[in-house]
Amino acid sequence: MFLTISTTGNPERPATDLGFLLHKHPEKAQTFSTSHGTAHVFYPEASAERCTAALLLEVDPVALVRRGKGKGRGGAPDAALAQYVNDRPYAASSLLSVAMSAVFKSALNGVCRALPERAQTAMPLRIEVPALPARGGAELVRKLFGPLGWRRVDAVAVPLDEQFPEWGDSRYVRLVLEGELRLADALRQLYVLLPVLDDAKHYWVAPDEVDKLLRAGEGWLAAHPEQKLITSRYLARRRGLTRQAMQQLELVRLAESDDLDVESIDNAVDETTDTEERPVPLAEQRRAAILDALRAAGASRVLDLGCGQGQLVQAMLKDAAFTEIVGVDVSVRALTIASRRLKLERMGERQAARVALRQGSLTYTDKRLKGYDAAVLSEVVEHLDLPRLPALEYAVFGSARPRTVLVTTPNVEYNVRWETLPAGHVRHGDHRFEWTRAEFRAWAGEVAQRHGYGVGFVPVGPDDPEVGPPTQMAVFTMTAADDAVKPHREESAERNGDRTEKEANAA
Repeated sequence: MFLTISTTGNPERPATDLGFLLHKHPEKAQTFSTSHGTAHVFYPEASAERCTAALLLEVDPVALVRRGKGKGRGGAPDAALAQYVNDRPYAASSLLSVAMSAVFKSALNGVCRALPERAQTAMPLRIEVPALPARGGAELVRKLFGPLGWRRVDAVAVPLDEQFPEWGDSRYVRLVLEGELRLADALRQLYVLLPVLDDAKHYWVAPDEVDKLLRAGEGWLAAHPEQKLITSRYLARRRGLTRQAMQQLELVRLAESDDLDVESIDNAVDETTDTEERPVPLAEQRRAAILDALRAAGASRVLDLGCGQGQLVQAMLKDAAFTEIVGVDVSVRALTIASRRLKLERMGERQAARVALRQGSLTYTDKRLKGYDAAVLSEVVEHLDLPRLPALEYAVFGSARPRTVLVTTPNVEYNVRWETLPAGHVRHGDHRFEWTRAEFRAWAGEVAQRHGYGVGFVPVGPDDPEVGPPTQMAVFTMTAADDAVKPHREESAERNGDRTEKEANAA
């Protein structure tokens, strides 16, 4: 396997700085042992004007078979010869990625003590891989590298035999990349995309591969248009690991869009505790009230928006009347707990077809949420800052527009009945506010009027004659045709500074 990295320079900024960044001296030829062969690093050219570093990996096919124990491409037990005679010693693959991570570890991490500023600066680069397996052809190569800032992406198909052109092209391409990027970014892209294009790995893909993918994909994978294909292929199409990686990448995208740290928006759930408020019977009463309202509305396809740890989803799964249940939450940890609670990995095929867990922010429109009979926002709105409520309102009532929407939230007037709750404190540390009954009714009435819904109110829990129930629920029912409320929705979106549905979906 062969790979070259070239750059250009001048006397003030010599191209031989590449040697510092790679931590390999241009005047030396160095050799490194790997688990499947020997890696050589040398410089075919090294001057102030132009410098090229080459990585040559000599693969030992016997070691490959023995370490792989016959697994992987060319390792079928009924094809013993194919274990030793295949393309792995010659075509770039996960073997080359592993060699890169070992030989160029510091460069991959963007670390250079000698030239720290140079390591963080984009530089002219030309990368060439003479034989690259491409399951998907040259077009897929361009789709994967094109959005990453390269000025030139050349993927020329390698013919099966130049003397017999009628045989057509092989599945290999000669890849040339040119552009100005940080060296660390370029190496990370290659580390991920070489095995993705090969669509195979020479080793067993374990859960720690998710962390490797997220580290190497930092700064480019979360926004890549082919993110799903890259993630699935890199993780050898292991569905559980792919889902975990996609959730983490979506969290990164949401954090970047709001200019926040990932930790600040993935802190809704502490895995060591149950976030349901006490006493527990109130939570059970709340779920019972929601289920009764959904049945009364005749809803069969239901969204649980802000599903948390999946208690309501679990309750709906017990009723065959709910044929499709989708839980949505921004927190990866919450969805992971919900998945464990529901035992999704062990669930029967028919039951699994009824339920889905998705990551998403409720303050952004999402075309996947359209067309459902009902949506539930159970103890959700109070976790948002008040200025963000209009965005949630538009995303649910203006864009998704289910026929029925149920919203439950604490009644702050009832807090005086909680003996263990200090005066002036909210019920949960993450609550941004808690409404009185009058405030909740005023908000719900305005939302209903703007979006063509009628609204009624249902007490949840003991209805105290002085302070009302501990939980209040609004039941929104669509009353107006979509065209009749469209001007109100557009006016609301413009007034609140929210993105239009078209813009949000395009993003």
